Amino acid sequence: MVEINLWSGLRRFANDQTVISVNGYTVREILDALVKAHPALLPIIKSGVSVSVNGQIVTNMFAAIDASDEVYVIQRIKGG
Repeated sequence: MVEINLWSGLRRFANDQTVISVNGYTVREILDALVKAHPALLPIIKSGVSVSVNGQIVTNMFAAIDASDEVYVIQRIKGG
């Protein structure tokens, strides 16, 4: 299981949970599992989120994730 830490703006879409445990071995798999567990997150994730793994933003959806990794999902800030 991978623990995903939700940034504050995303928590309201996940029943105010701060940390959610999901199964998955890649960034894509954990995001898919997160949406499966909390469907209200789908539009947010589809519009774009940033994923931080061990303090580094990861853009490769096929990047491996280990259960010991520190994972944060952060809503992208829009505007100019």
